[in-house]
Amino acid sequence: MKISGSYAVPVSSGRAYQLLQDPLILAQCMPGTDQLEKIGPDEYEMKIKVLIASMGGSFTGKVRIADQKPPESFTLMVEGTGKIGFLKGAGLLTLLPQGESTEVSYEGDVQVGGTIASVGQRLLDTTAKMIIKKFFQKLSELATDGP
Repeated sequence: MKISGSYAVPVSSGRAYQLLQDPLILAQCMPGTDQLEKIGPDEYEMKIKVLIASMGGSFTGKVRIADQKPPESFTLMVEGTGKIGFLKGAGLLTLLPQGESTEVSYEGDVQVGGTIASVGQRLLDTTAKMIIKKFFQKLSELATDGP
């Protein structure tokens, strides 16, 4: 499944880049996240709960940040497994200054398998868009609350 889009974050590109690298901020922004702990340079272990339609479950996995070009772009790679299946994805995030705010564009691929894949492409696509929207809304909220 391909995902792409963009969101405006009300801070400079340098600050937005910094926020998107902070595991404490990321854990607060990702819906359903129970844990996001650093296990190596630019690598984190995650525990997250996902609910799609009437199907839900916990996933454990890893998040890795690669190809960093501060404050312009980086690649985010996520993989997780749980009783209802697996998910694996990679996306390029590009930060473009827009006056006093930053446009964060993302483009990537997500693969899902197992029981969770049976809910259908349309529902997975809608759920992914909702999760991404909630992520950026929370990021914007935290960005304006912080120092």
